[in-house]
Amino acid sequence: MSKNQHVVPREDGWAVRGAGNQRDTSHHRTQAEAERAAREIASNQRSEVLIHGENGRIRERNSYGNDPHPPKG
Repeated sequence: MSKNQHVVPREDGWAVRGAGNQRDTSHHRTQAEAERAAREIASNQRSEVLIHGENGRIRERNSYGNDPHPPKG
């Protein structure tokens, strides 16, 4: 079962957490490092990456293989 991966702010950096998981999958010093790790997981699982800003709100989402809204044409 594929899970969307969330890049979320933490006190000491950024974390990757699978949707519905109780614990973070990994911790990173920068948001860019966390995004890279999340993309790799999502690509393998054919799921989405949801990137949260420092305020915790989703600011970007990218789909890897299972796009719920594929582009037309």
